Amino acid sequence: MGGTVLIWILFGFIALAGWIVQAQLQSRFKKYSSLSLRNGMTGKDVAEKMLHDHGIYDVQVISTRGHLTDHYNPMNKTINLSEPVYSGTSVAAAAVAAHETGHAVQHAVSYAPLKMRSALVPVISATSRWVMWVILLGIIMLQTFPALLWVGIAMFALTTIFSFVTLPVEKNATNRALAWLSNAGITDVSNQSQAVDALRWAGYTYVVAALGSLATLIYYIMIALGSNRR
Repeated sequence: MGGTVLIWILFGFIALAGWIVQAQLQSRFKKYSSLSLRNGMTGKDVAEKMLHDHGIYDVQVISTRGHLTDHYNPMNKTINLSEPVYSGTSVAAAAVAAHETGHAVQHAVSYAPLKMRSALVPVISATSRWVMWVILLGIIMLQTFPALLWVGIAMFALTTIFSFVTLPVEKNATNRALAWLSNAGITDVSNQSQAVDALRWAGYTYVVAALGSLATLIYYIMIALGSNRR
């Protein structure tokens, strides 16, 4: 009973942390989206320059719909920037564009954690469709077929591992982006700290997601172990 209470308290703290991080992230990007770069470069310009400065010419920078939907796709080698970032000339747009380009640089240099995460993607895509159904059935059939829940737990554990493998990938992409922004003169002493702040809060979202996944995994394990004690 005590363990169950503690895990629900943990869920509460993680939910609160997630809400705070999302609120701060939205606030930071709204604020820094109003701060224009002195050179007037768009997010697209920033991404293309960073690619070329790293000797990368086979990656395309394209625009995609949505807000904060920016991502790098290693399958077709495209940097997908949301419309406000793609055409924006703000510090926030430059920071996001450089971060996503950081993933393209990781891909080009065969950054090990990125290779590990990419290898997990097909597995996660396959299991994510069924994992919650397997866990639900496992809980329902806990007394008659307890092994099914452990199968679901193993499937869910893969998503937790994926979440934690993502952390160094995102952190490294941010570090690459911030170093390049400063060294290339895209940002300066007047706005580098804003770029750092924007990407820091974006990074916190991955930390909260990983902790939430871990807490959920522990909860499922507790359910499975609890049935064994009966």
